[in-house]
Amino acid sequence: MIRLLLNLLLAIAWAAVTGSVSLHNLLFGFALGALALFIVREPHGSGRYVGRPFAIAALALLFLKELVLSAWRVAMTVIRPRMDLKPGIFAFPLTVESDFEITLLANMITLTPGTLSVDVSDDRRTLFVHALDCSDPDATRRDIANGFERKIMEAFR
Repeated sequence: MIRLLLNLLLAIAWAAVTGSVSLHNLLFGFALGALALFIVREPHGSGRYVGRPFAIAALALLFLKELVLSAWRVAMTVIRPRMDLKPGIFAFPLTVESDFEITLLANMITLTPGTLSVDVSDDRRTLFVHALDCSDPDATRRDIANGFERKIMEAFR
């Protein structure tokens, strides 16, 4: 948040120095400010300010892809004459640490058809997930860890 405010101040300073307060000039000043903050990132943070929107967009695209694929899988499972399901609950060891990251991961899992976040352990190191088909919980754990969890860490750390 501080970096955004600094970037806005740099854009306003750019407009003041150039003497033009047009939208194009403010946007150009904002872009120059973002570049300046990227170059001098050490005193003000990690430098993820510029790349964060792309990482968040990648997370959103992954979620949409998984949403469509899992909805398709659930629909195909339901219309089969013989449903060979093994529903169950498995423990997913969490790599994400903050409350925000855990909540986001749990919500993404719950919103994806076929899975439901049930509970988080008291030490916040394990997420319990119910799966419609829990015949291979290790593969599901790997999918969550290499998909949602990895993208959440890329976007918010």
